Amino acid sequence: MLINLSRRDVLKGSAAAGGFILGAQIGAEGLLSSVSEAAGSLSNLYVIVNTDGSVVITCARSEMGQGVRTSLPMIVADELEADWDRCSVVQADAEQKWPDAGQELDTDGSRSVRRDLKRLRTAGAAARMMLEQAAAQKWGVPASEISSQNHTVTHTASGRSADYGELAGIAAGITAPKDEEVRLKNRAEWKYIGNESAYTPDRYVDLADMTTGKGIYGADVILPGMKTAVIARSPVYRGTPGSVDDSAAKKISGVRGTVEIPTPELPIAVKPLGGIAVIADNTHAAIEGRKALKIKWNKGGNEGHNSSSYEGALRTAARNPGTVLRNRGNVDAYFNRSGRIFEREYYVPYFIHTPMEPPAAVADFKNGKCEIWACTQHPLWIRDTAAEVLGIDKENIQVHVTLLGAGFGRKSKADFAVEAAYLSKETGHPVRVIWTREDEIQNGYYHAASAQHIKAGVINDKVVAWRQGVAFPSILGLWVPDQKIGFNIEHGLGYVDMPYNAIPNIRMENGDADIHTRVGWYRSVNNIQHAFAMNSFVHELAHTLGKDPVQFQLDLIGPPAIIDLSAEGVSDYWNYGDPIDVYPVDTGRLGNVLRKAAAISGWGKRQFPKGHGLGLAVHRSFLSYIATAVHVAVAEDGTYTIPRIDTVLDCGMAANPERVRAQCEGANVYGNTIARHGLISFTNGSVDQSNFHDYPISRMNDSPLNVHLHLEETSDVPSGAGEPMVPPFAPALANAIFNATGTRIRNLPITPADVLKG
Repeated sequence: MLINLSRRDVLKGSAAAGGFILGAQIGAEGLLSSVSEAAGSLSNLYVIVNTDGSVVITCARSEMGQGVRTSLPMIVADELEADWDRCSVVQADAEQKWPDAGQELDTDGSRSVRRDLKRLRTAGAAARMMLEQAAAQKWGVPASEISSQNHTVTHTASGRSADYGELAGIAAGITAPKDEEVRLKNRAEWKYIGNESAYTPDRYVDLADMTTGKGIYGADVILPGMKTAVIARSPVYRGTPGSVDDSAAKKISGVRGTVEIPTPELPIAVKPLGGIAVIADNTHAAIEGRKALKIKWNKGGNEGHNSSSYEGALRTAARNPGTVLRNRGNVDAYFNRSGRIFEREYYVPYFIHTPMEPPAAVADFKNGKCEIWACTQHPLWIRDTAAEVLGIDKENIQVHVTLLGAGFGRKSKADFAVEAAYLSKETGHPVRVIWTREDEIQNGYYHAASAQHIKAGVINDKVVAWRQGVAFPSILGLWVPDQKIGFNIEHGLGYVDMPYNAIPNIRMENGDADIHTRVGWYRSVNNIQHAFAMNSFVHELAHTLGKDPVQFQLDLIGPPAIIDLSAEGVSDYWNYGDPIDVYPVDTGRLGNVLRKAAAISGWGKRQFPKGHGLGLAVHRSFLSYIATAVHVAVAEDGTYTIPRIDTVLDCGMAANPERVRAQCEGANVYGNTIARHGLISFTNGSVDQSNFHDYPISRMNDSPLNVHLHLEETSDVPSGAGEPMVPPFAPALANAIFNATGTRIRNLPITPADVLKG
């Protein structure tokens, strides 16, 4: 519900004298149907119009290079008919004036635009209507005769006009319209939303600061008397320090002491791992002090975790019968009939996020309260976890969101910021916690390793049965330590909604897997391994049967239809947290993007030189439909380059097409890292890799040369854009390599040695 907050005591000073503040009360389900003016909690979306005409818009999402602090406020400005040059943006902090809004301050899941579009449009349009009502009162004319354009309210009949600032004082006394009374613009009237040309570089919030070094990131906050800490953590998950000798560390100039951070009891959730913190005057001294520590670790029960044996266990679990998640028809009956049986296995190892900015946070604990600055995707999670660890009420914690040097899901976790809060309380100083690249790679949250076994029954060249088993460590294990299979969110990430609707018999299973390290959300999450396995298998099967892979996949997808997963035993289908009637599993949209990608890339019509190949893959994720065509060029030594990528994306309505294109370019570079380099391995419980020399990421010399996005729009509602374009990359590349060389890839990463195996 929209509320005029201009006269609320708690917000005095937020606007210039006489200005008005419009708030939109947001709960986990969106705009609430009602709210009391006397309610103790306030809105978490503000539009402030000051008497000088300036407009201040609050952004509740974190900026990590995706342009969200421009895209979302410009939605408000469009409906408000505001002059963007007179608008400024402030970041929402996690503090008590913001209600517990579920994930509405959380920036992940490619949800920002799709969740906020309607509420932001409503807030902007309501503010515009209130200014128009103010003009009607001032001039004594009907509001229906008033219009607004570019920060000016006009009464055409009399020729009178007024700047927004002139009307802000009157608007402060006007009751906000009800949601159903708000008059939204027609699409033809939009000047920012959906208009790619409107998003010029000069209009991007933070862009100048980001590119000139003025941006404030997690490690850039400086407080008087602040100390810096780096932390020695166990090389094995949940290990504890047995003995600690810090005498040499304390002799290093600038080192002020050490503090032990306790290893939390299970469940660990997103709390700090624990360890020995070196407190120093600067980062260099803290790092050198940590090097000088002598620690004997009690490594605990995860010391036996080895990637080689774990991969075997996952493959066995995927192959054997598991928990049935989806069941259509009678798979076993068709496997027992006369026909051909095809079975393949695919494996994806652990990955780590590697944002350019490792985690960093500053905390200041004093007088029973704590203030935290962090490069966070989830400030409420920090607030709530810090309250638990510090033993204080969350009302006494405020979290400020800085810019993020990328996040990819790592910075949705609270651990690094809570470390700073704990150390500030223990030392009596403001403390900045710095994670090095080695810390991030060796003690982070890992994308789950995954094995998949797919078995298909074919009669008369038709796939009549499909059984797929998957095994992976579940993120739920951070909360439920003995968790053996995934839960509905992980199952809904491109697995139980397997799109081959023309197959009459389908069974999707989840085998057991133990968790031996911290598993955490990663860009595109489980969709990566599911897209890789399914698209690779379909391509293999088509080749074996002598079929065109694209047409074969289209035949499996079948004619346009809505898949009813509930009729096939899928309970609690997550659907990315959004209504299934608004965002159904639509085979028509999936088939459409695959056809478009094939046509645009010249599938079946181009002649490639020796060593060149084209591969395609298609996937539904984050409620969007994506097909990617990868052109690969393979040299005689197995090295390969990617001359061109064509991605067709149907993400519904694209509010900021320019950023969607940028996300496409970034997604394909990220996908290239996954496909070409991504490999975290464990030996005796410890991560083998430590920095970019042994966990490389895409660089200019191996990144895709030309990335082309082709936007489809088959829905009026927006869906995801930041993550969905990652999953099809690896299988499209693998299929392209097969078409270029005849080498079949079933495991990631794809090294030159793998390509040469033939």
